[in-house]
Amino acid sequence: MANATAIINLDLEGSKISRHLYGHFAEHLGRCIYGGFWVGEDSTIPNEGGIRLDVVEALRALDIPNLRWPGGCFADEYHWKDGIGPRDQRPRMVNTHWGNVEENNHFGTHEFMALCELLGTEPYISGNVGSGTVQEMSEWVEYLTRDGDSPMVRLRKANGREEPWSVKFWGIGNETWGCGGNMRAEYSADLVRQYATYCRDHGDNKLYRIASGASDDDYKWTRTLMEQINCFGCEATPRTFYQGISVHHYTMAGPWEAKGSATDFDTDDYYRTMVSAREIDRILTGHSTVMDIYDPGRKVGLVLDEWGTWWDVEPGTNPGFLFQQNSLRDALVAGTHFDIFHKHAERLYMANIAQTVNVLQAMVLTDGDALVLTPTYHVFEMNKGHQDAASLAVHLRTEGARRTVGDAELDTLSASASVKDGTVLISLSNLDAEEPAEVTLDLRGRSIGEATARLLTADRLQDHNSAEAPGTVSPRSFDELKVTEQGLILTLPPHSFLTVQAPLA
Repeated sequence: MANATAIINLDLEGSKISRHLYGHFAEHLGRCIYGGFWVGEDSTIPNEGGIRLDVVEALRALDIPNLRWPGGCFADEYHWKDGIGPRDQRPRMVNTHWGNVEENNHFGTHEFMALCELLGTEPYISGNVGSGTVQEMSEWVEYLTRDGDSPMVRLRKANGREEPWSVKFWGIGNETWGCGGNMRAEYSADLVRQYATYCRDHGDNKLYRIASGASDDDYKWTRTLMEQINCFGCEATPRTFYQGISVHHYTMAGPWEAKGSATDFDTDDYYRTMVSAREIDRILTGHSTVMDIYDPGRKVGLVLDEWGTWWDVEPGTNPGFLFQQNSLRDALVAGTHFDIFHKHAERLYMANIAQTVNVLQAMVLTDGDALVLTPTYHVFEMNKGHQDAASLAVHLRTEGARRTVGDAELDTLSASASVKDGTVLISLSNLDAEEPAEVTLDLRGRSIGEATARLLTADRLQDHNSAEAPGTVSPRSFDELKVTEQGLILTLPPHSFLTVQAPLA
């Protein structure tokens, strides 16, 4: 059994953990939109204006802070004016990126904004740079956010919406290094700067423009974008062409060509996955370091607007729909990511899981009338108290909490903590597949009241939830907390995620 002490100074608050680190992503891909969020007004499944209400109810319980749409790769072939007006008059298109299926544009701008209102979340719109125009994106901003009178305001009102919406977050392109245009960093940076210029602030709606950024550890791409807004080593405030820069990173157990099964994997595959998951710390550190050179005041946010596990699709499903099951392994990837996100809270402003419904590392799976909450969903729910909380540094001293995985070393304990509204929340993961870990929480600086804990684990790493067995991997109360003068002692089972919450006395 591994032994660890986690030293937490409850009176030394760090950077605020932006609630937007718990963001989500909905692309016109597979059954994320159609059959996921959208069933249409004539469906027998309960809906409001065509939006599936059981999905809305499930996601509202997560307090999701933002929802990114319409892509992803789809965003750079999407022309927003095709998705407004009477649905039976909207032109159709072919979704060439995802399954080569026909898109009827029934779910467009008004439907997305209605979804965000039902969810109580902020919209994050990804604009078309790859195949669109500057005018097209500029007019989309005007259509959504301008009040008074103008051509786009009149068009919006003709489509039934009098008042403008508040839409803060705008992505200037998506993966311009790949599906968004296969551009060079220098060319993409020039385009992003141009497009961002014409995405105007209308009235009180102040935009947070997010430049299409790097894949994985392409730090040169980030440097190129930073050079557009400030000089090397300058103390000056960066120019405000864009307020954030994106990066994308996915977790896999093997190479792109053979990602492996979501549920049929062995312990070696699991450990390789967790090594891959931990890579996000190195990647965020690298991009943050580059940004610090040009923006030492950390005014520009780093935005990880695509992250999660990516496995081979489920047998018998459309390979372009990216439908995969979601096991306890995926939940532990999510828990580890959040610990790392909290560590980078000073620079990391937003992160978006890919994706919310029926695609990749989803929160929710739907199958006809059935709705299944995935193990990853439960990590988001158990961790939601970290949103907009003050981070607390966790100093881990461990003995035996390490595994050799090929040429890498994997620390098998992960932790983070925060405080908000007089309550401390501590998240702990034991990534060891076989051995428990005894953890002492050495809590200093302030005393705590009665602590409660919840545990997420299962008999096997491969366990997952389905319509037939929806509760196989679900949280339960954990009562095995021993109170000491120092704080608390607990034993984490193998492959488990746990949260401890306590009021500050």
